[in-house]
Amino acid sequence: MLEFLVKYLWQIIVAVILVIAVSLFCYEQNNRIVVTRYKSNKKAKGIKILQLSDLHSKQFGKFNTKLLNKVKNEQPDIIVFTGDLINDKGRNIDKTMRFVSALSEIAPLYYVCGNHEHRLDYFDKLIEKISKAGAIVLRDKIEDLTINGEEINILGLDENQASFKNYSERRKGNFKYKDYSDTFKELAKKDGIKIVLTHYPENFALIGECSYNQYDFDVMFAGHAHGGQFVLPFVGSVYSPGQGLFPKYAKGEYGEKPKLIVSRGLGNSEFPLRLFNHPEIVVFEI
Repeated sequence: MLEFLVKYLWQIIVAVILVIAVSLFCYEQNNRIVVTRYKSNKKAKGIKILQLSDLHSKQFGKFNTKLLNKVKNEQPDIIVFTGDLINDKGRNIDKTMRFVSALSEIAPLYYVCGNHEHRLDYFDKLIEKISKAGAIVLRDKIEDLTINGEEINILGLDENQASFKNYSERRKGNFKYKDYSDTFKELAKKDGIKIVLTHYPENFALIGECSYNQYDFDVMFAGHAHGGQFVLPFVGSVYSPGQGLFPKYAKGEYGEKPKLIVSRGLGNSEFPLRLFNHPEIVVFEI
């Protein structure tokens, strides 16, 4: 055994170093939170909207203090959370509710559900917990508020496209999407800055006659795509659960009016690794 170790010492050292280096790289890819900034061309008196999405029960430090401190440093006027706060295994619920409570003390917190919340048997009780923690849960509802003298109208959509049966129907083209035409007409009558919150970015323009981009609003915030999970050089985003391979709406900014902002999200769901696709906080300034 000793002779073997001596003979292959350098190979063993190199192998150990490689394992450590790969482990550190993967940790950094999945735990270094970046802030991505966008600006609207719309004239207003200065409003900062901070978007979080797809936490999936992940903890960035005890009680998410690392993430919470980054949010505090941005001093947002509004925080929006576009679904999948909790994963469909229900991990870290109490810790996550404490995080929601802390967020709601920083700024008004508006929340829409993702597919993972809808899969839980205790969905209604979870929504009650999120509301009690201080979030304003929007389920096909418009909320009006005033920030810095500007009227803002926020529509939160609860599409409920969550089940695996739904995914199968969508792939086959058999899924019946909600008709939100009346809801969007109601939003269009409002006089303020019109914001739409959804979990599913593909619903912006990829669901035929039900697509949201045909309606009159300013900006839509979405998540769900996890930035494509892997972002490869010269290839881009690799996969989204709602769009398949090489998704069109995986991360970033699309269009002008209406505009779509897609968050890369913060945590992971079934697949545990991000690659060249750091967890993200989105800051959108009007």
